[in-house]
Amino acid sequence: MDYKSLLNSEQYDAVVCTDGPVMVSAGAGSGKTRLLTYRIAYLITERGVPAHKILAITFTNKAAGEMKDRITKVAPDGDLVTVSTFHSFCARMLRTYASFILGYKENFTIFSDNDTSKIFKDLFKSMNIDDENTKSNFKHNISTIKNENMSVEEFADIYKYDSSINDFVKFFNAYQEELKKNNAMDFDDLLVNFYNLISQNREVLDSIQNKFTYFSVDEFQDTNKLQYDIIKLLASKTRNILIVGDEDQSIYGWRGANIDNIFNFTRDFKESKVFKLEQNYRSTKKILDRANLIIKNNKNRLDKRLYTENGEGSEVIYYQSSNESDEADFVVRNIIRMHNAGVPYSEMAILMRLNALSRSFEEKLLAYNIPHIMYNGFKFFERAEIKNVLAYLTALVNPDDNISFARIINFPKRGIGDTSIDKLNEIAMKYHTSLKSVVMNNETEILPKALKDKLKVLKELLTDLEEKMSSMGMYDFFSYLLDKSGILKSFDLDNEQEYERFLNINSLSNSVREFEENNDGATIVDYLQSVTLSSAMDSDDGTGVVIATIHGAKGLEFDTVFVVGCEEKIFPITRDDKDDLEEERRLMYVAITRAKKDLILTSSSSRFMYGKREYSVKSRFLYELDLAKERQINSRFGTYNNRNNDDNYRTQNKFNYGGNMNTLNSNNNQSFNYTFNKNAVEKKAVDFSKIKLGAKVVHPKFGEGEIVEVTPNSSNHCVKIKFDVVGEKMLSLEYAPIEFKD
Repeated sequence: MDYKSLLNSEQYDAVVCTDGPVMVSAGAGSGKTRLLTYRIAYLITERGVPAHKILAITFTNKAAGEMKDRITKVAPDGDLVTVSTFHSFCARMLRTYASFILGYKENFTIFSDNDTSKIFKDLFKSMNIDDENTKSNFKHNISTIKNENMSVEEFADIYKYDSSINDFVKFFNAYQEELKKNNAMDFDDLLVNFYNLISQNREVLDSIQNKFTYFSVDEFQDTNKLQYDIIKLLASKTRNILIVGDEDQSIYGWRGANIDNIFNFTRDFKESKVFKLEQNYRSTKKILDRANLIIKNNKNRLDKRLYTENGEGSEVIYYQSSNESDEADFVVRNIIRMHNAGVPYSEMAILMRLNALSRSFEEKLLAYNIPHIMYNGFKFFERAEIKNVLAYLTALVNPDDNISFARIINFPKRGIGDTSIDKLNEIAMKYHTSLKSVVMNNETEILPKALKDKLKVLKELLTDLEEKMSSMGMYDFFSYLLDKSGILKSFDLDNEQEYERFLNINSLSNSVREFEENNDGATIVDYLQSVTLSSAMDSDDGTGVVIATIHGAKGLEFDTVFVVGCEEKIFPITRDDKDDLEEERRLMYVAITRAKKDLILTSSSSRFMYGKREYSVKSRFLYELDLAKERQINSRFGTYNNRNNDDNYRTQNKFNYGGNMNTLNSNNNQSFNYTFNKNAVEKKAVDFSKIKLGAKVVHPKFGEGEIVEVTPNSSNHCVKIKFDVVGEKMLSLEYAPIEFKD
């Protein structure tokens, strides 16, 4: 096999360097999987290494399967190479050497998250732990201890001044004892127990080191301390180890990934050779210029700069909208234009830092009948916290809906568990009535006093809400519900996942407000019907425009990428810690390098947040990308008048950028006018004679409707249409799939 012809010079040099430790810093789109595949093939075909002596570690089962398939195609006996995830490899070895593990048999069970949740629940109950923050912290601490490869005693010594530390130690030990009693391990235990096995049993370590003499680890920047310790120990004998990673794409610090492992490697393997893959095969030069421009601001990285032999490509675009609806409209209109010009929907992606931003884009894509999928996530109205909040509205207007009422009994947490809810269901069946009736009519005489007291609080809440519902506007009532129920206060805003759920409810609040504004006289029943029917219409066949968080999109690539919500507090999330900010910057770098041909970034001058419209501050990353300073905007993406000259749209900077605000915001009062390139694609022809109040129209998903408002002087001929099923929608006739009825 002619490896020189199959690889570029950077890849080839790393492939043929087979003896001793090797580190490859592989830039985005630089062909690292190709390098890994051909290096294993080179070991087998050119160095005579038996295939079964090679261990290749990846991070996902999918990646392991793809690499195994590639190796099998290019190397004899490639199917004998062990390609595995960390957890799968550790599980396999633990079963092989189970006799060396105290307290376990080889047929141990691997407990899923649902299984461990049951143990947690029982232990919390037995230890009388009711506080939700304490429960969350205990779970998190267990994972931290295991992934950081420390003992519970070491952890307790670090946090000895924490008042709950003694309770936690008891909880940790009880949890581990319960696992052993069930001959079970959780996912973290697979790594912990394997490390203990090879670090405490020389016989086992020698056996494994004799079995495997060459090691490679992909996505090394995503390893945690324990994974690093495992691979360091395995490779300590032959020291024939290749690690491939990109410190510029280390974005999983929140789940334990340690970017320092890349730098620790050269410390622990001092004789290691370092190679850089800087040639990018994915993106245009102009996209890579922006990627290099932003990532150079990080200090904790190797010095490398992506380059490509691809063409210059199109200019990177930045668009500032007036609000989130305008932002979504801009993105979706240009998706339509680009699709009409020949770009497949599946080659376009809308990427965001927080999935709470997805609602406005989902609704616009549905309105314009554009197929789309939520990648690695739930569509907005399918998210648990959204369903739970909507269940309050349903329970208020439909007292017979037991499913919805069951959702709100313990949301937010009231200490009412599944067993208690089962008892309530039994009472409801006994009296042939609803769950709500049981709670509201005190049909709970057989229940313990503690539970009756908790249900009394729920009854008082619902009674109050029923009284207010008839006297308040829809949005005002919804805001009252969120406040009175304590839903918003139930989220730990210092926890990123909890913060995202909080923002999802904030977005739902905006949905209620918009529906009320667009549908005079609408009721809660009307809103719930609109949500349910729109969600039912919003089906997909697995293809279409991808909506994803940037974390979820890592490893993917698209012809066109829209990076939305480029504002402070959103991207980056407001943080003071330097390391956290560097990880946020790496997230932007990952987002940029998903794009092959077109890259468009957007922000909003104002956004509905925390129950009110707030003015937004452009992301510091836009300045680092040299986009916010530009006075002229490329003409490929529609017409836009910057409204920042209006006092209502001026933003107040609350952050210290380390620069002069007059300079940073120097373009805030500029007026931009740019028009779409007519040579690329024409807008849909519109019969202007038919645009009038009362005109009947048909939408492929919303059904029949009637024009009830025509926006004067609208360049896109926007009209408000009242549909029979989903209420009123504002749509552009030049882009929406609307047909006039004769």
